[in-house]
Amino acid sequence: MKYSYKNKSYNIIRYPKSANRSLQPWSAADEHLIKYLDSETNIEERNISIYNDRFGFLNSILNSNKPITIINFKSQEKSCKMNLVLNNLEVSEELYITPLSNISKSIEIALVKIPKSMELFKLYLIQVSKSLSDDGIVICSFMTKYFSPKILEVAKTYFEDVDQSKAWKKSRLIILKNKKESNETNILNTIKVNESKAIEQYYGVFSSKNIDYATQFLLQHLEVKQDENCILDLASGNGVIASFIRDIKPESKIHLLDDSFLAIESSKINLDKENTSFHFNDNLEDFDNSFFDLVVSNPPFHFEHENNIEITISLFKEVKRCLKVKGRFILVSSKHLNLKTHLVKLFNDVKVIAENKKFEVYECC
Repeated sequence: MKYSYKNKSYNIIRYPKSANRSLQPWSAADEHLIKYLDSETNIEERNISIYNDRFGFLNSILNSNKPITIINFKSQEKSCKMNLVLNNLEVSEELYITPLSNISKSIEIALVKIPKSMELFKLYLIQVSKSLSDDGIVICSFMTKYFSPKILEVAKTYFEDVDQSKAWKKSRLIILKNKKESNETNILNTIKVNESKAIEQYYGVFSSKNIDYATQFLLQHLEVKQDENCILDLASGNGVIASFIRDIKPESKIHLLDDSFLAIESSKINLDKENTSFHFNDNLEDFDNSFFDLVVSNPPFHFEHENNIEITISLFKEVKRCLKVKGRFILVSSKHLNLKTHLVKLFNDVKVIAENKKFEVYECC
């Protein structure tokens, strides 16, 4: 898609690509941020940080400012860099940091596309507060249909002045000024697995209050065969599936892969690193063909406010490539997705090994 700004035309694309034309690489909430910067602030040579820029729209438009971009998803990082290259803009590796990193310079303007997870929003504001100059401002944007009073509640926890703009193209801004003094350091949730075991995960990782019901159902019906020694937990989240496998088959070599940096860092807390490998990536490009004996997954289809089964199917194709000849793919899915219609196109044998009113567990060979 083309976007014009200050007499320059930008071509911004989505990564991963989608055949669904309703899924765009930016929204009015992103444009609203740019509009505000143009009308209210002098951004020349100002230190800027950018949060939750999913496809690199803001990163590209504001490239001349050399913004610090906070990266939580490998697909986000790839998309940002892809769009910079596409528009002949500079790619500076040192300007990409994680949500757990300290920003090395004083930030005058922080731009936050408010995420769906309020805990992730909280984590972002904690990081912002540490680096924001005393007279710095935080400009947050969201589409009005996603507004929740919780947004204002979280914002007021960290800033004295919280002002909401008028709506523009069904989007709004929240302007935060005068950061509060805060000694908050806890950014972890503890989740009880059973009477003797608990796991931890960073704010913003999927299912922060309990082990989600689909995963619970999968674990109730998951068996690992004696000869399955090289195993992948795909879309591994906090690592609860891999941890379960480690308990029942401690000698196995386990790989965990997730698009979320915070998920991978959480799983590192919950699993011993011996005989365990952690992969921050959005696909299986780093694995050879016929690599795994077993792949287990509660695959994603929610991406912020979007549902996108295309990404799920793309992962299935990669699993097929990476499975050994007699390897198995075990996954759980909500029934309404009807994933079997896609799985049977890739695997020779697809069967439902467990089901209830909401979920199905598939075994694919």
